[in-house]
Amino acid sequence: MIQKETVFMTTRDGISLASDIYYPVTDEKLPVLLMRQPYGKSIASTVVYAHPKWYAKHGYIVVIQDVRGRGESEGEFQLFETEINDGYDTLEWVANINRSNGKVGMYGFSYQGMTQLYCAISQNPALKTICPAMIAYDLYSDWAYENGAFCYQLNLAWAIQLSAETARLKQDLLAYKVLYLASRNLPVYDLPIIVEEALKKYCPSNFYFEWLKHKQDDEYWQKLSPKTYFKNVDLPMLHIGGWFDTYLRGSLNLYQEINKKSKFQQHLIIGPWAHLPWGNTLGDRYYTTQANNNINEIQIAWFNKHLKGIENSNLFSKNIQLFQMGTNKWIKVNKLNNENKLIFYLNSTGLANIKDDDGKLIIDNQKNNYQQEDIIIHDFWRSTPSLGGHSSISSGSFDRSELDNRSDVITYTSNIFSEDLEILGDIELEIYVQADTKSFDLSVTLSQKFNDGKVYNFNQGYIKINNHNSEKPIKFLLQSTCIQIQKNTALRLSISPSNFPSYSVNFGRNKSEMNYQDLETKPITIIIFSGQKTSSKLIINQG
Repeated sequence: MIQKETVFMTTRDGISLASDIYYPVTDEKLPVLLMRQPYGKSIASTVVYAHPKWYAKHGYIVVIQDVRGRGESEGEFQLFETEINDGYDTLEWVANINRSNGKVGMYGFSYQGMTQLYCAISQNPALKTICPAMIAYDLYSDWAYENGAFCYQLNLAWAIQLSAETARLKQDLLAYKVLYLASRNLPVYDLPIIVEEALKKYCPSNFYFEWLKHKQDDEYWQKLSPKTYFKNVDLPMLHIGGWFDTYLRGSLNLYQEINKKSKFQQHLIIGPWAHLPWGNTLGDRYYTTQANNNINEIQIAWFNKHLKGIENSNLFSKNIQLFQMGTNKWIKVNKLNNENKLIFYLNSTGLANIKDDDGKLIIDNQKNNYQQEDIIIHDFWRSTPSLGGHSSISSGSFDRSELDNRSDVITYTSNIFSEDLEILGDIELEIYVQADTKSFDLSVTLSQKFNDGKVYNFNQGYIKINNHNSEKPIKFLLQSTCIQIQKNTALRLSISPSNFPSYSVNFGRNKSEMNYQDLETKPITIIIFSGQKTSSKLIINQG
């Protein structure tokens, strides 16, 4: 039998924080599992996790807390700003509640993952282990921006959601209705005045507009980023990510950084999931029941080991557990990247944006004697639209064969493989580009092309380029991945000047804000070069 009660604690500055506590009826003292979240404690991240009662039935006291200024907790919600001190005070409290044995573990994803990092930074000795899922280690480059480009759609959607909840808590029904309706039909082309006013009034810490203002990684970001404060942090951590999660780079950066120095176990698990949901189907692809959400059982095994001393060697025999798309099975490896690299060179006759069989990905660049040019125009009346990937609200893998037929999309396709190709870890693009503006963007997608003509994306990357010297290549990493490209299929690279509304449209003059009324806006011409002297290439890590 599991009992539930709502309890309030007081922080060092006198703020009352509300928590729901779930606990088994027993006289035994038990470890505590803590989740701190801003969305309402009754939800308890059940969009991806089992209900707290399920965890309590496995012999844990489970505490789900509303962070400051959210739900039933007092105070003002200031995005990330108070989570270190409030986290320390909460840990001190839960370690000493009735029936607690003083050992605390934490779990949760997204903001609930971030609060774990801030609690770890607080250095409270009661915290023994954390399970951060889908987080930002560096708030600028892992969350708000990707390679200098503002992650527009997801940031706007999140800002409207948080602002709507703030308006509701402040009992401003009109503003709540305006923001709620905006969240149902996201105004990506421009913010109506009434929506903008409500957003400016109720956006926590005015973060959306601050994020737009701070386009570079400056002191503003460093003050908020966990990375700034993590030097002396060391705990056993279960790191959880998804191949189509927009914050995967944050999960990987945290894992790789702490794994170098930690004296404790660091375990990484990545499924074929988006930010949510975590299941066997995403986009147009079914990854079989092997991709079912297994995180709850894994977390219990993890907590049993690190909070109760119960070993389960079958789950954690190796540091990294990955879902391999294509074979649709889990694999265990010791490291994410290896030295076994495969290079594909870009090649075409100059019609790779007109015919999807013109551009080639080739292995031998020696015969590629002449410089080739593929030219695309970014016409702001018809910016290349978003389709799946990791940066869209509708994340995942979709058939993009029709999208690849647009004339503002350049495609390069390999020969049909005679044997399986395994890709594991980082993917890098090194590309020679010229544009007729000081600023421009490149959106890059990797897909698997099938014999029936369908093309399913599995990986992407995006970069904003300013003041580029076209004599030098642009080098950047795409999202990490793990996939087997089966024989009798091919690999395709698609390049476009935008990916809207996932990222803000770049109008060519270092402007990241939306501005369709600018009378000086002109189309951007972008040239992709290939050939021996300008050997644009795709570099992959083989599994």
